[in-house]
Amino acid sequence: MTVSGSTNFELDVAEYIEEAFERCGLEVRTGYDLQTAKRSLNLLFADWANRGLNQWTIAQRTQAVTADTASYNLAVDTIDVLSMVVTRDSTDFSMSRISRDAYLSIPNKATTGRPTQFFIDRQLTPVIKIWPTPENSTDVLKFDVLTRIDDADAVTNTVDVPFRFFPCLAAGLAYYLSIKKAPDRVQMLKAMYDEEFLRAMEEDRDRASFTISPNLSFYRISS
Repeated sequence: MTVSGSTNFELDVAEYIEEAFERCGLEVRTGYDLQTAKRSLNLLFADWANRGLNQWTIAQRTQAVTADTASYNLAVDTIDVLSMVVTRDSTDFSMSRISRDAYLSIPNKATTGRPTQFFIDRQLTPVIKIWPTPENSTDVLKFDVLTRIDDADAVTNTVDVPFRFFPCLAAGLAYYLSIKKAPDRVQMLKAMYDEEFLRAMEEDRDRASFTISPNLSFYRISS
């Protein structure tokens, strides 16, 4: 049996749009068709971010702290912070995330020490607020962030999506376009998208070993 030997199949934005229009029983005929499809594609990416369906965009970033400074701006492409540690003398110390209410309830935010808690103020430019306020300028924050998927701009661009998500992307764009251009196919295309989305979510979940250890404290061992 002869196989291709290649694993570089990839679609650009124009090809995803063409595929989506075909699923709607339509053809791309005008520049406006491309424009409205690119807009739908970027809205689809925003929806994926809200649902957490972009684990491949997780990045680890660092932030050097400054003594007596509790707030630090994050990059504008940050969607959320998943975990954080503070590094001191080559040792990582875990930090716990707290809510806005919990942070506001801290009676003395000027207390200094090694930071143990953080709050994410999710503004247009997200901000990390840590407590206690750093007591030195040598500690370093290390954190995993969920970042935005790159926008679909030029139709010749490829998209910031791994191979296993190609079917979900094509199905999602077809569904979004059907709402505007093929209402008779909305139900069918939505069902297809929902199926692909669930499959993609299942594939993208964080896998870890799972071990069950029996509790033997209830057993009496006879001598």
